[in-house]
Amino acid sequence: MAQRRMFSKKITDTDKFLEMPLSSQALYFHLNMGADDDGFIDRPKTIQKTIGASDDDMKLLTVKQFIIPFESGIVVIKDWRIHNYIRKDTYQPTIYQEEKRLVENTMTELPEKTSTSRPRKVDAGKDRIGKDRIGKDRIDKDNLYNADDKEKIPFQTIIDYLNLKAGTKYRASSAKTKHFIKSRWNEGFREEEFKQVIDIKVRQWLYDPKMNKFLRPETLFGTKFESYLNERPIKQAQPIDDDIGI
Repeated sequence: MAQRRMFSKKITDTDKFLEMPLSSQALYFHLNMGADDDGFIDRPKTIQKTIGASDDDMKLLTVKQFIIPFESGIVVIKDWRIHNYIRKDTYQPTIYQEEKRLVENTMTELPEKTSTSRPRKVDAGKDRIGKDRIGKDRIDKDNLYNADDKEKIPFQTIIDYLNLKAGTKYRASSAKTKHFIKSRWNEGFREEEFKQVIDIKVRQWLYDPKMNKFLRPETLFGTKFESYLNERPIKQAQPIDDDIGI
């Protein structure tokens, strides 16, 4: 197997790639480095754990179609041939020929071709992994990020509201900020609920020197978002007057 790997800016300089969190981008690069000469990786989970990437990072790469997963646990880099051209005298074919055959059939149906070879006619047999199977069934099953394709996510409105209430200066264009908002949006939460969480935590933390630093997107819109949303407003104690007639 070749020891050097190349990366094409046609892939890594696109908005589609750069809008992903840095952890997802890093995972993509490491998966490429661990791939065989046909772009197949047999230990994606090990690579993911080794670099500290999350399951969401792997799912995002799948949803964005940077990688294609198989039920066997093997994954393949979709744009491998754009990144790498390996000389025939050093090329070693992948041992995962069944997965390779399925991917080659799939690529003949996808709009973006990753190979310069002539398209082949695809059999409609039971082993076929077509556009519908990879592009819909498999991806939709784990899809945490496709909601913005159906409904525009109001990143700017949410962050403007946070900055107004908390006196902060966060940017809606930040990939990290968009990642957290998008994750909660795809769980079904909407603009009013984001504002409600902001209101709740601003009331609790704004004037607390130890807590006001947590009025930030990664905390407010992180995994505790739903628990914050369901917190009951803190009732202020009513003053007790001992003097009769007051």
